[in-house]
Amino acid sequence: MPLEPLSQKEIEDRLAELPGWTSDGDRIARSYRLASHFAATAMVVHIAQVQEELDHHSDLTLGYNTVSLTVNTHTVGGVTELDFALARRIEELAPGHGAQ
Repeated sequence: MPLEPLSQKEIEDRLAELPGWTSDGDRIARSYRLASHFAATAMVVHIAQVQEELDHHSDLTLGYNTVSLTVNTHTVGGVTELDFALARRIEELAPGHGAQ
């Protein structure tokens, strides 16, 4: 996967396919609400497993019943296709944890 920063238009186009995700131009972000702290913790562990598979890691914040993350490619200082690959994988696993 090329590690070239995406243009703002490319980011916006990809975000249109990921409801709930936002961008500040340099990163993409999403927060989820879960039923309990245990459910939120389980989701963080699942996200960590996916990040290891992709060898790409987000900044995660675990709250009482929330999970928030920001994703960018540090080596290029912006958002790349790899960030969206991670976001899509997280979106796939979120419903299994009851995340909204």
